Amino acid sequence: MISLIVAVAANGAIGKQQDLLCHLPNDLKRFKAITLGHTIVMGRRTFESLPKGALPGRTNVVITRQADAAWENTVIAHSIEEVLADSADKELFVIGGGTLYEQTLGRADRLYITHIHHEFADADTFFPAINYEEWREIEREEHQADERHPYDYSFVTYERK
Repeated sequence: MISLIVAVAANGAIGKQQDLLCHLPNDLKRFKAITLGHTIVMGRRTFESLPKGALPGRTNVVITRQADAAWENTVIAHSIEEVLADSADKELFVIGGGTLYEQTLGRADRLYITHIHHEFADADTFFPAINYEEWREIEREEHQADERHPYDYSFVTYERK
């Protein structure tokens, strides 16, 4: 099963200058709870944006075109097909970036989306358009902005119909 996990702003934005749009501690906590013990798949730039390198407690797979790429505590792959052929994990989590989301959205079985109820005009990376007629919402949690979370947001899980 391929699952995409992402925080998406109201205008489809997911990042700016290889960083998250904003800091939502509960989103980071949810991301960890969902992905811990699984394989996470990311592009090279997403991996390089991680402040401490490979995320602990998960198999970190980095997809890159660089033939000689090597990073500590990672598995290197050159395509999503290679990852799918080699993984024994029941659920693979694609965690970014934009290009990898574009390549995998059509193959995904599940989406874990944090909908940030705000538009970020200065964003430079966007999630591909979702045809919601292909998806069934199976879980939703609404959250209001507070002292630690600058914007209202929703945790929503979708399964392909």
